[in-house]
Order: sequence, then C-alpha cells, then structure tokens
Amino acid sequence: MGRIQAEWERERPDVDVSPQAVIGRLHRLGALLTEQLCVAYRRFGLSEGEFDVLAALRRAGEPFERAPGELAAHTMVTTGAMTKRIDRLERGGLVTRRRAAGDGRGRVVALTAAGRELIDRAFTEHMHNERRLLDALTPDEATAVETLLTGWLARVEQPGGSGRGEEGA
Repeated sequence: MGRIQAEWERERPDVDVSPQAVIGRLHRLGALLTEQLCVAYRRFGLSEGEFDVLAALRRAGEPFERAPGELAAHTMVTTGAMTKRIDRLERGGLVTRRRAAGDGRGRVVALTAAGRELIDRAFTEHMHNERRLLDALTPDEATAVETLLTGWLARVEQPGGSGRGEEGA
C-alpha cells in the first residue's frame, strides 16, 4: 500500500481508499508519460497541442488538410484553443489557411511542405520514444495492459460516461 493511501486509511477508516492504488498510480504514470512525450515534441520546437494538429493534418492524407472544426474534434480541444494553435503554426510557416472551395464562409487548414517535413521527422521520433517507454514492459505485459485499458476506456467512454473521445496523435 502506498504512503498516501495508508495515511488516508489511518485518518479516514470509514472511507474505502483502495481506488487510489489504481487511479493514483495511473495518474502519476500519465503525468510521467506526458512529460517524456513532450520532451520529444520540444526537440522539434512544438508543444503537445501543435504536434497533435500537425499529426491530424498529416493523417488526413493528400492534400493534408482539414477544416478547423474537424481539427478541434480530432484533437479534443475547443475551437478557440484550435484557433490559437493554428495561428502559431501559421506564423511558423507550418500550415496555411484558405477559404473552403464552394463555401465562402468555411476555412481549410493545410500543411505546408515545411510542416509536412517537420511532422514526418517529429512523428518518427515520437514513435521511437513511445517504443522506448513501452519497452519497460514485456510484450505480454504490454498486451495485457492494452487489453485492460481498452476495456476500461470503452466502459468509461460510453454515452453518459466521463470519457473525452478519440485519442491524440
């Protein structure tokens, strides 16, 4: 039993603190993994959110473009947050914005050649980094964790659950 859980159990024996054994560790692991992933993004001058936008555009395939609302849905942020990310990426020459064909009000965000080159390099590094992190587990452990998390997420993300939807990059 962890120190914090033991202290709560001592101070509040009337409350079941056993969920902390799983939730607390997952929270700590999530924070550690996020920090390790962000180290790789920063090597390319990107934030986690900017990486997500470039990755969503790259995954779209030729011509590597999506509407801002579609990008917001793919990266699970508000349209306001997406506008700020797109502004920064546009200033960096990594994306362009233009009017959507056939819809004068709509906009389209597209990768530039520099944006595509950067996300291809950053994604390769990202996948090497994820492999390094996952290699702390045996292949059987990784499969078991994936199975458990997939089932848990499916239950939490059901309608009425508290899930957020699709995963990132």
